[in-house]
Amino acid sequence: MSQLKAALFDLDGVVFDTEPQYSIFWGSQCRLYHPEHPGLEHEIKGQTLTQIYDQWFSGELLKEQPIITQRLNEYEAQMHYDYIDGFEQLIADLHAHGVKTAVVTSSNLPKMQAVYRYQPQFRQLFDAILTSEDFERSKPDPDCYLKAAARLGAQTSECIVFEDSFNGLRSGRAAQMAVVGLATTNPVDSIRELSDIQISDYRNMDFNQLSSLL
Repeated sequence: MSQLKAALFDLDGVVFDTEPQYSIFWGSQCRLYHPEHPGLEHEIKGQTLTQIYDQWFSGELLKEQPIITQRLNEYEAQMHYDYIDGFEQLIADLHAHGVKTAVVTSSNLPKMQAVYRYQPQFRQLFDAILTSEDFERSKPDPDCYLKAAARLGAQTSECIVFEDSFNGLRSGRAAQMAVVGLATTNPVDSIRELSDIQISDYRNMDFNQLSSLL
């Protein structure tokens, strides 16, 4: 059995309980630009901004992308970034056992500045923070998690990925890492096949339980 050396966390829906806020934002944009497609904001959950734009805001809507991006940046600047229950305690337990931690997110640097303002101690919780600017290929490609493992000096067999979205879960799987699925965005049954264990929060999670997944 491999030793757990690195814990790699997606951000929204994994570290922070932000998905309901994003549903509000994208609900407003989808109703504005795609009134013919009710509920679209739920279909695009877990996709990167580039993926959303390519599929739903191209062609005649291409000119609207900068406007939507500006609205999104302004919205993210005033969002609440509250931790998923038990997250800070889990991080402390992992660090006490010598496990390195990283954020691996498709969020960009402007978004992260909003995070740092809301949670001034955030950066101290992690050994590395990788954002969209660090990756050549988006999830579900494993590029982001392979880069994070290399940054922390860990083998893929020594890493655990924490994800909530389908693309994120597939990315962790493709990186051949153990995967913990957070049922914060999608139901447990829908993420079961893409993860080794499913949780709703971190209150009953610790180093020993995670180590048993490797």
